[in-house]
Amino acid sequence: MKLRYNYRLYPDAPQQAALARLFGCVRAVWNDALARRKAAWKADRARISGPRLQQLCITAAKRTPERDWLGQVSAVPLQQALRDLDVAYTSFFASVSGKRKGPKMGLPVFKSRRDHRQSARFTTTAFKLRPGGAGDALYLAKIGEIEVRWSRELPAPPSSVTVIKDPAGRYFASFVVDVPDDSQTLPRSDAETGIDLGLTHYAVTSNGEKIVNPKWLRRRERKLKKLQRALARKQKGSANRTKARIKVARQHAKVGDARRDFLHQVSTAIVRENQAVAVEGLAVRGLARGRLAKSVNDVSWGTFLRLLEGKAARYGRAFITVDRWYPSSQLCPCCGHKIGKLGLGVRAWDCPSCGEHHDRDVAAALNILAEGIRLKTLNDLNDVNGLNDTRSVHDVAAGLADTRNDCEGQVRPGKAIPTLAPPETSTAHAA
Repeated sequence: MKLRYNYRLYPDAPQQAALARLFGCVRAVWNDALARRKAAWKADRARISGPRLQQLCITAAKRTPERDWLGQVSAVPLQQALRDLDVAYTSFFASVSGKRKGPKMGLPVFKSRRDHRQSARFTTTAFKLRPGGAGDALYLAKIGEIEVRWSRELPAPPSSVTVIKDPAGRYFASFVVDVPDDSQTLPRSDAETGIDLGLTHYAVTSNGEKIVNPKWLRRRERKLKKLQRALARKQKGSANRTKARIKVARQHAKVGDARRDFLHQVSTAIVRENQAVAVEGLAVRGLARGRLAKSVNDVSWGTFLRLLEGKAARYGRAFITVDRWYPSSQLCPCCGHKIGKLGLGVRAWDCPSCGEHHDRDVAAALNILAEGIRLKTLNDLNDVNGLNDTRSVHDVAAGLADTRNDCEGQVRPGKAIPTLAPPETSTAHAA
């Protein structure tokens, strides 16, 4: 399992100048290689190999007056830029052919010097961690030892490091380490939870816990407006405009840092405390284009779900995604009665069948958990017995209302789960 660890860097003035030179060289090699590949393909549909590109864009280019400054930096980041370009083309062709899952990938594009985020990657031959007075110092080839703020220890020797400069002018070192898959598995827990995401509350769990939505962007919106108006008044290309841009970027960086810290803390706490986590699949990209786009983008549901899924796999937990069309907000968690579509203003309702009073979000979380347990149970049964279950995920779970999430009401109706002996590892109870 490959993990990434990020640390803040504090280069001095000469090192910042050396890093700026390195970023420019990496950008130039990328653009030169991309231009050659486009020209070769346009001429006779030919593809230039990686070694040939390295010979043309690095080795031979250093001997020309136009690119002799490439010899002032380490050759390793330049070679990594060519490998990144090859990976970008491979991903594009795999996406076009349908071999690559996820959104469609476009062709690689030229890098601009006006892009305020720059990066360069070093492999083990071009960087070292040297012992220092306040901890290990990061040595980069042809740059020197850079001060690092070590917020935590690396679990294993890193295989590569990427030096990043963000739009706010901050420098970071991103290490890639390889650890065994089972090295961070947590002890087994008996707890399970379902999560209903929202805007009023960031998340509501099936045990009734409501996590407040911090609204990171809204908190700094007033100051951001003031800084953005000041930026708009500055003359383009002036030093004052650069200073104003950095001020705006720092505010956005604070928003992103606060959001990222919150998402990591909440996702880690949920995964540590529960053996199984069930969530509802959301069309985040579609919701981010609606009338609530600003709020949806601020809560960053997609990142939260990716963190939950990744940490569940990392710590040995089960992560279940319930179909987005499952009517979790319309079902009574006690008897399974479907009340129908509810307006967003309805936050609580009474079941006309069993008479139970439900908080809308808590009831949705309970239904998500029950459906997640059903899906997990059927998957475990199919794995053990070699069955192919054809039932829809919209079917109401049967026999799960007598678990610890039961509201002590009538057992909900529905299709019965096959009378097969569940595996010993299953956490669901038979009806």
